[in-house]
Amino acid sequence: MMMEAERQNQAVIAYGLLKRDITNGLFRPGDKLLMSHLKERYQIGGGPMREALSQLVAERMVTAASQRGFRVAEMSLRELNDIYDARAHLEAMIVRLAVERGDEHWEAEVIGKAHTLASVAELHSTDEMMNLWDKRHKEFHTAIARGCGSSKLLEVRATLMDQAERYRQLWLRQTVFSTAALAKKRLEHAAIVEALLERDAQRAGTLMLDHLLTPVPIITAIVREAKLAKE
Repeated sequence: MMMEAERQNQAVIAYGLLKRDITNGLFRPGDKLLMSHLKERYQIGGGPMREALSQLVAERMVTAASQRGFRVAEMSLRELNDIYDARAHLEAMIVRLAVERGDEHWEAEVIGKAHTLASVAELHSTDEMMNLWDKRHKEFHTAIARGCGSSKLLEVRATLMDQAERYRQLWLRQTVFSTAALAKKRLEHAAIVEALLERDAQRAGTLMLDHLLTPVPIITAIVREAKLAKE
């Protein structure tokens, strides 16, 4: 019999792998998630896999229906706009608080993360480029947000980021492999950092709001073209 600690570890692994594959589009909206297929694909037992699915249901990435099993949650343009609007306004508030509360160590971390992000310019393999830029991009924004000093606000921020991730990945693929789009993002990041260092909370918040809402039209066009979501 599987020990409790091992079962929990397997559930964590299953959750991470399945979430990655849903986020990356391997499983499309509405796809049925057959337990037999998942167990075979990930080489993980039914109990841990059900725990992983239940956690993804709580995060609204998977839906569960009595006697009908699990499916990848549908996507919709209404949800896209709602998530991004909430996320952008929350992030703008967090940034304003960070400007007011952040100390010199916060400033140094933000500058460091901005530098490592801006240095990602060479296009090597598809996966390498996307993963590296995405990792550094998230680290940059998280470094800024930490300055707010509120663990509760950061928890809500993380939840909204999780809910946005499937949509965000559509934007990410297009942005990372476009030299012009990356250059535009570097300029936006530099302007945000400048406002932070000048301790201009209002301008930093406005820049962050605009920065986080710019992907919405791009994602909307991709979703409509690929017919991934309802209106």
